[in-house]
This record gives sequence, C-alpha cells and structure tokens, in this order.
Amino acid sequence: MPPQSKKPRGSRQLHQRVKSAKGRKLSSTRWLERQLNDPYVAAAQAAGYRSRAAFKLEEMDDRFRFLGRGKRVLDLGAAPGAWTQVNLARCPNGTIVAVDINDMDPIPGAVVLKLDVFAEDAVERLRTEIGDTVDVVESDMAAPSTGHPQTDHLRIMGLCEAALDLASHFLAQGGVFVAKVLQGGAERDLLAQLKRDFEVVKHVKPKASRSGSAEMYVVAMGYRARMRLEEEKD
Repeated sequence: MPPQSKKPRGSRQLHQRVKSAKGRKLSSTRWLERQLNDPYVAAAQAAGYRSRAAFKLEEMDDRFRFLGRGKRVLDLGAAPGAWTQVNLARCPNGTIVAVDINDMDPIPGAVVLKLDVFAEDAVERLRTEIGDTVDVVESDMAAPSTGHPQTDHLRIMGLCEAALDLASHFLAQGGVFVAKVLQGGAERDLLAQLKRDFEVVKHVKPKASRSGSAEMYVVAMGYRARMRLEEEKD
C-alpha cells in the first residue's frame, strides 16, 4: 500500500519528445509523449500508485473529507486500482469493494470484483460483497472516447446515472457520492435529482486532471433519500 504522497511540485522539467516509430499511430506517439512529460505520472510511479488518477481522489478528499477510518467504500470503474489504493490508505479498518468491467490485478485489503454495472444481477452480486450499506460510492467510470463530443457526453452521463442508481441501493443516510462527468457538469435532470437526494452538491475539476481534458467530477454529500426510498417500499 503506498504511503500518502505529496503533490507534484512545480519544478521545471526538460520536455521529452518521442520519435514516431514505424507502425505507431500519431495519437499513440502524442499519448506517450504526454505520459513522459506529466509530473503526476512520475509522482504516481514514485508513490507506488497504479496511475496518476490517485491524486484526483486525494485532492477531492483533502477538500471534502469524505474518507476516513472504518468507512465502507464502493469504488466503481476502479481499474487499474489507483483510487482503490487511496481508499485503502485513507480508510483504515474500512471495507473497500473495487468494481470494473475489465480485469484488475488484486490489491491486498480490497475486494476486487469484475462486473458490468448494467447487468441485471449487478445489485445482487454487489450485495453479497457489501451487505446493506456503504458510506461512499465513487465512480471513475469512463467509456472510450469516440471523438464526437455529444456522443462522449451521453456515454459518460449514462455511466454516471448507472452509478447513482447503484448508490440508491447501497448508500447509507448521510453518505457521499462522487462521479466523473464532463465539462459543463451534470445534466439538468441528473443535477436536479442530486440536489433533491443530497444536502450539498459540488462540481470539481481537480488539478491532477489534464488541463486539456473535459473531465470534471460531481461530489454530492449528505445523502437524505434512503429513508424516503425505504418508506416508498413499505
């Protein structure tokens, strides 16, 4: 488990250029160049994190303090596992269930589950691992980019809505929901639901998010819908 790391300092680094190789697409060359010149990538490697995404969750938790000792966390879209590592480090004696549609290498201390959140048995399978409630539901789920902004927006919002639906089954009263959205934030209907079901709703763009990325996160705190939903079931 990596120690809690410091954020990358603003020290100047020599920019590394990557030569195009035969058979390598230009987009792949640009991605590799970004990786080599990204201070968060270097910091993640130094800290033992599986990806730079760890710093996004650290930054949001530093600001809103939703992780802590004994917390039960459902981590959706967890692969390769950087958020899971942060959850483990910041929730000693807690329960961390990491879920992804892709294979993910085990992380000692966490339950790792390969699961499609849209599957009909998703709730039942999760309940066997989680029990009745969790304190935090996180979603860093993202669909592969199509290059078409409207399509990408619809896909990411569909994943956010699926995460919120799972949260409605498991999130404890007073719990926290964190999910990836795109620039512009949650859509009107989804935002209205979040404001109805949570006491506080914030949009955040962590410094660790790439400056050219449309990625943002919604952080909803103080879940207050559980009792209402239980009453509706009765």
